[in-house]
Amino acid sequence: MRLIALTALVMVAFAANSILNRLAVGAGLIEALPFALIRVVAGAVVLGLLARARPTRANLLPALWLTLYLVGFSLAYVALDAGIGALILFAGVQVTMLAGALVGGDAVPVRRLIGAGVALAGLAALLLPGTGAVPALLPALAMAVAAVGWGLYSLAGRGAKDPLKATAANFLLATPLVVLACLPAEFGDFTGKGLALAVLSGAVTSGLGYALWYAVLPQLGAARAAVAQLTVPIIAIVAGALMLGESLSAGAMAASAVVLAGVALAMVPARR
Repeated sequence: MRLIALTALVMVAFAANSILNRLAVGAGLIEALPFALIRVVAGAVVLGLLARARPTRANLLPALWLTLYLVGFSLAYVALDAGIGALILFAGVQVTMLAGALVGGDAVPVRRLIGAGVALAGLAALLLPGTGAVPALLPALAMAVAAVGWGLYSLAGRGAKDPLKATAANFLLATPLVVLACLPAEFGDFTGKGLALAVLSGAVTSGLGYALWYAVLPQLGAARAAVAQLTVPIIAIVAGALMLGESLSAGAMAASAVVLAGVALAMVPARR
């Protein structure tokens, strides 16, 4: 029971990142790039305190992928609804990791390839003008970039001996990279509430959320962890409707169901 409760808490934290970003950036309380910078700094501080890691333990490439995720994620939520953004991110991460496995020469079951194809078809349908889910193509592309970044970051971290310390160090190393990405941004135009939401996203739902995820992951195993993550877009969609007044058209709901079905097919192992 304790494991179920902790896992549910982590999934809520992951979905909360979408809600907090949308609350702050979508409402104009803070610009997208400053939000990303404050988030990575707050996350680096919390993870660094938890893991006592040094930046020298990180590699530049994973930090670059993390930067792509953070920046693309914030830019996407200027216009995307929280639930739709989480759905694009989640499906894109799985497709990216599947492509990485193929490039790396891993044996990939046919079922996973079919599932990835179904998820991509659902995403394509989600982007169609008739669904009303995506107000413009650029926010969706920004979230796709974030998905590629997080997928590559996840692939790079598979061999980490201490994932928590590696993540803490990568957050520290990503901070100056996010600073470079934020150079064109306007830092003077943000509210105290926007700042607080960014700190909350970085320190709690990202920093503490990732730390708790690493604690429960060994007990869950790969299969149950994969199933658990299927709930993140659903939580984000429900929370977006309740907290932000977001709604899904019938077409967007159908496309979302196709995406989730494809991801489930690709991730959930078949019973022997």
